[in-house]
Order: sequence, then C-alpha cells, then structure tokens
Amino acid sequence: MAKKVIQTTGKRKRAVARATLYPGKGIIRINHQLLDTIKPDLAKDRLMEPLLLSEDTWKKVDINISVSGGGWQGQTEAARSAIARALVDFNKKLRKPFLDYDRHLLIWDIRQKETRKPNDSKARAARQKSYR
Repeated sequence: MAKKVIQTTGKRKRAVARATLYPGKGIIRINHQLLDTIKPDLAKDRLMEPLLLSEDTWKKVDINISVSGGGWQGQTEAARSAIARALVDFNKKLRKPFLDYDRHLLIWDIRQKETRKPNDSKARAARQKSYR
C-alpha cells in the first residue's frame, strides 16, 4: 500500500503556509522547528487548536509546514489553517467539528490591508488642511 501524502495551503493577509502531511508518529514541524519549541506561547496555543480538536488523528501523521511572508500572527493563522485542511483531507469526519469551532480553520479570511493613498498619511485618514 502506498503512503498517503497530502499537501495543503493556508493563507492570512500576506502570510502563506504550505503543509505536507504523511503517515508517521505525530511530529509537527514549522519551518524545520518542532511545534513544542515555538515562541511566543500564544502562537503555539493557536497552532495546537486543530490538533486538539482532531483528538488522536494527528498522532498518526507527521506534518511539515513552511511559512513565509507577513508577521508572526499572520503566519500562525496561515499555518493553523494549513494544518486543519490537511487533517480534514486525511479524515473527512473532522470537517464538522472544525467548522463548528472556528470557521477560519478551513475557510480563508480574505481581508487585506487597505493600501495607502498617494501624497497622504494613512489609508483612511483625511488630508489635513493648513490654511487656517
């Protein structure tokens, strides 16, 4: 029997995460770093959410994730989405619990930063007048 390898992606703002799932012993690596060593702890907790919801399914697979772009929170959300999508592809029964817990585990948040206007201060700030 051939090994089942699953590749998925996750996105959040400018961050893109690519996850590769294959049968194993439950080792999760993010940019070649074990999940247990990820700092800050808030990021590690966010990454653990899909694993805790999947009960023991994640202990049967290894997941390698490469994340690039964006800040650490965007990268965390992108990796979290990639993990959840890979686990759902591996075990279809996990789709409903993931959607009930947090819709953004499986469905991307398409909001982007609004671009700054030329010759102005911020994206939505009104231009200041200096004649008074």
